[in-house]
Amino acid sequence: MIDKRKFNKNLLRLTLPIALQSLMLALVAAADALMLGRVAQAEMTAVSLATQIQFIQNMFIGAIAGAGAILGAQYWGKGDRHTLEDLFNMMLRYSGMVSVLFFLACELIPGMLMRIFTGDPELIAIGSTYLRIAGWSYLLTGISQCYLTAMKVTDHVKLGALISSSAVIMNVILNAVFIFGLLGAPRMQARGAALATTISRAIELLLCLLLTLKPGFVRPAPGRFFKLPRQLNADFARQALPLIGGSLCWGVGFTSYTAIIGHMGSDAAAANSVSAVVRDLICCLCNGIGSAAGIMVGNELGAGNLERGKAYGIRLKNLSYVIGLLSTLLVLAVTPLTVGMVTLTDRAREYLWGMMVIMAIYMIGRCVNTVTINGVLDGGGDTLFDMYSLIVCMWCIAVPLAFTGAFVFHWSPLAVYACTCLDEVGKIPWVMFRFRKFKWVRDLTREKLGEV
Repeated sequence: MIDKRKFNKNLLRLTLPIALQSLMLALVAAADALMLGRVAQAEMTAVSLATQIQFIQNMFIGAIAGAGAILGAQYWGKGDRHTLEDLFNMMLRYSGMVSVLFFLACELIPGMLMRIFTGDPELIAIGSTYLRIAGWSYLLTGISQCYLTAMKVTDHVKLGALISSSAVIMNVILNAVFIFGLLGAPRMQARGAALATTISRAIELLLCLLLTLKPGFVRPAPGRFFKLPRQLNADFARQALPLIGGSLCWGVGFTSYTAIIGHMGSDAAAANSVSAVVRDLICCLCNGIGSAAGIMVGNELGAGNLERGKAYGIRLKNLSYVIGLLSTLLVLAVTPLTVGMVTLTDRAREYLWGMMVIMAIYMIGRCVNTVTINGVLDGGGDTLFDMYSLIVCMWCIAVPLAFTGAFVFHWSPLAVYACTCLDEVGKIPWVMFRFRKFKWVRDLTREKLGEV
C-alpha cells in the first residue's frame, strides 16, 4: 500500500521546512525572553503576558488558514488551481477582519487587556506600552499567514520557510538593537521588542508579495474577491467553524492557564514564561510533522486515493509516539541549561525546575495529539473532534482543577501547573478510539461548486 521510500522522502520534504518555520517563530519568543530576562524579570514577564493577545489572535487566523490548508491540499491533489485562488480570497477576507479587530483593541484598551493576565501595576504598565507598538504588527500578520499557507499546500513550502526564517532573523537582530540600544539606537527595553516585531512582520509581508509575483505561484484573484461560489463558502465554513471553536477552546484555555499562574505571584509567572518558551521550541518538530501529515493525507484523499491516504494516516500516527518520546528526553536534557540561562529569583528558579520535569511528561501527549488530531484527522476534514475533546478534557477537567487548586485550595504553583498539563496526556485513549473509526478518510473536493 505504501512506498516507504517515497513516503519518507515526501514527509521529510514537507516536515523539515515547516518545522524550521515553526522553530524560527518560536525563537522570537525565546529571544524576547532571554534578552529581556537580562534587563529585568518584570520586563520579561510583562512581555510574555502581553504576547498572549497575539496568541489569541493567532487562534483565529490559524483556524482560517487551517480551513484553507485542509481544502487547499485536497484541491491541489486534484489539480484544481481556480478553486485554490478562491480559497486564497476567502482566507484574506476573514483573516483581515480579525487582524483589524485585534489592532484596535491593542491601541485603544491595552491596559484592560493586560489586567486579564495580571493585577501587578508594574507589569500592566510595561505590557500596555508593548501592545501599543506591537499592535501594528497584528494588522500584517493575517495577510502574510494567508500567503504562507498557500505556499505550504502548493509545493512551495521551502520558500515559505525561507521567508519566515528571514523575518525571524531580522526580528532577533532588531531585538538586540532596540532592547539594549545598540548601534546608536535608543535603549527601549520592552518597547524595543515590540518595534522589532512590527518591522520584521512588515518585511515578511513584503517578501511574500514580491516573491509570489513569479509564475507558478497561486495568488489571490482580485476580480473574484467578493464573488465566490456559495458551495465553496459553505465547505470553507464547515471546516473553519469547528477549527475556530477548537482553537478558541485551546487558545483561551492556554491563556487561562497563564492568567491563573500569573495571579499566583511574579515568581510563578516568570518560571511559567520561561517554560512556555522551551515548550514551544521543542514542539516545533511535532508541529512540522502534524502540518506535513495534513498535507500528505489531504493530497491523497483529494486525488481519490482513499486507501493510501488511510495507510499514510496510520503510519503517521505511529510515528507520533516516537517523536513524543524523543521530545520528553530532550526537555529533560535541556533543563539544567535553561535554568542557568535566565536571571530569576531563587524561588522562581525552583519553580522552573519543577515545571520542566512536569512538562517532559506532557510532551508525549502533545506530540501524539498534534500529529493525529491536527494532522491526520484534520487532513480528512474531521475537525469537530478536536473541539469536542478540548471542551471535555481542557474545560471540564484541567481548567476547573487548576482554578480551584490556585484560588480555593491554595496549592503550590507546581501542583497547579501539573493540572494544566492533564488535558493532553489524558485524552490519548479517546483520540486513538476516534482515529480507528476512520471517519477522516474522505474526499472533500467537488466537481462543480455551484453559483456565486
